[in-house]
Amino acid sequence: MPWARAGIGSCVRPGVYEGLTRVAPHSAAAGGDIGAFSPSWRAYRGCVANEDLGKTLRRLRRLASLTQEELAERSEVSVDVIRHLEQGRKHSARLPTLHALANGLGVELTTLLGDPPAVSSTGENDGPRFVSVRRAIMPALFVREPAPPGSDFSPDRLREQIAEGWTQYHSAEFDTVMKALPELISDAHAATASGNHDDRRAGFAALGKVLQLAGHVAVRMGKTDLALISLERAIEAAGQSSDPLLLPMIVNSTAWTYQRQGRLDDALSVALRAAEDMANASRTETADGLKVWGALTMSAATSAARSGDYERAAAMMESAEKEAARVATLPDGGDNRMVSVFSPSSVRIERVRLAVQYGHPQDALVLAKGMRLSKDTPPSWRTWLLLDVARAHTDMGDAAGAVKTLESLRRVAPTWMQHHTLAVAIVRDLWALPNHPPGLRPLAEFLGVGE
Repeated sequence: MPWARAGIGSCVRPGVYEGLTRVAPHSAAAGGDIGAFSPSWRAYRGCVANEDLGKTLRRLRRLASLTQEELAERSEVSVDVIRHLEQGRKHSARLPTLHALANGLGVELTTLLGDPPAVSSTGENDGPRFVSVRRAIMPALFVREPAPPGSDFSPDRLREQIAEGWTQYHSAEFDTVMKALPELISDAHAATASGNHDDRRAGFAALGKVLQLAGHVAVRMGKTDLALISLERAIEAAGQSSDPLLLPMIVNSTAWTYQRQGRLDDALSVALRAAEDMANASRTETADGLKVWGALTMSAATSAARSGDYERAAAMMESAEKEAARVATLPDGGDNRMVSVFSPSSVRIERVRLAVQYGHPQDALVLAKGMRLSKDTPPSWRTWLLLDVARAHTDMGDAAGAVKTLESLRRVAPTWMQHHTLAVAIVRDLWALPNHPPGLRPLAEFLGVGE
């Protein structure tokens, strides 16, 4: 029963925004009321690139075994700037400087800025709800084996609940997902104890899929080691499932987690190997299989770029873009919520991101101009596109263009906007300008910048 595909986002519908096809979430929740989170977001707003930046910078530099002088050389940022940030004498820096430091450290910009916790209002990630998720991923010792599911158990209902969990994840409804995860994991464990062989294998597919989701949530909470434990257990479950695409999808999630930990060589190698295995096994002749291969290839390209091999990354992305054109011509697996994000538009979004990250903002704007997003592009991906376009405008000195793009993002996905530290960093960068462009103040108030 090959139902368990990579977790994606919700269905979306197109519209138009300044040459970019505007994609709105399929539900009001995807747009996001801040109340869908917890009060933590109000406590967190405005905390980006401030007093915590210096501490994070120092911790990441030490983890990388770099002196301040070595980081300055690798990032091409003045050692005085690094020293002042770490000493707390300077609480912020312009976005290009922050990006250069992240590149020098070999981490994502959000790692340097600090991903906000998704629920806690006290700044502590392990609130009761997350403790329940941790316990579900890592049960206590000597816990009994799961009992078979009862007569009222419905595999179809469990699959739908897990698919909805992925939709909520991509709509930034992390608090809702965490509330549901423990029971979903328990139900999936029970399904693996079914007496029917096919139902048991379907149960392992469900378990692999929900543990993959738990791993993604753990990453968003900054718990990457717990995420890897969840993903390793998801891989074990995938090996006993009936879905040949589940394992490579979870490997892709593992590669992403390695990226978040700065393990770029590991991320690159596992993604490449999984993509090659899929090609050798002729698993790219269906739309779902090609999407999984494409997502792995894009992940490998991102790791290569962050390792400094931008040419190799560009070559992989070009190959991915050519293959993405085949997706629409192949048999469709059906539920786009359960398959990896891979289409011509997703490849273009990733190319825009890499162009911005590696100092080519003008190329990024050219790539983004006139882009049409496919209907299955989740809100999280559209968010990144608009953030990267805003970054490109900022790096080009076009403050008005950056504000206009951020205004669009606020209309389409306000919850994601408040979740992403990058949005706050861009607005903080613009707020530091001597002349504020029209529309900046409402954005600054929305994100708690300049208060």
